[in-house]
Amino acid sequence: MNKLKVWLWKPVEKASLWCIHLLFRMMHKELTAEGEQSFLQLMRFGLVGVSNTLVHYLVYVVVIQLIYRIGLWEQYDYLIATVWGFVLSVLWAFFWNNKYVFKEREGEKRSFFGTLLKTYITYSFTGLFLNSFLMVLWVDIFHMSKMIAPIINMTLGVPINFLINKFWAYK
Repeated sequence: MNKLKVWLWKPVEKASLWCIHLLFRMMHKELTAEGEQSFLQLMRFGLVGVSNTLVHYLVYVVVIQLIYRIGLWEQYDYLIATVWGFVLSVLWAFFWNNKYVFKEREGEKRSFFGTLLKTYITYSFTGLFLNSFLMVLWVDIFHMSKMIAPIINMTLGVPINFLINKFWAYK
């Protein structure tokens, strides 16, 4: 796994750092080592977020299809699917964020369950409560497609989730 990680991540990391350095040079600013690390952390969070979004959307679509096949609670299909997508995608995000994005520093000790709980609280704010509110708004009030609405919602929560995760959940 480490060889694959190096083979895939290192070229992306080098190209990204080259681009961000170029951008800083164009602005006549200096990018510090700490700034580089924060930028790379944001990139890793973004990659986890993309995979998290795919997991959420896949679960969402599968649950909607299952509800139609079973024939129960069809009027609440998108809400039930949103909850299942949330629960499983946050667990996915926690695993990868804990492993690659917000790694424990030397000497740092985190409570596994405490961090998991704070991760669910963080994602609850934007990923469940705000998302559910907006789903009702888009689907019931504006009659937007049930398949498009979650894509719009997922783009709103990423920056907020990164900041809350970085400065609270994984501390």
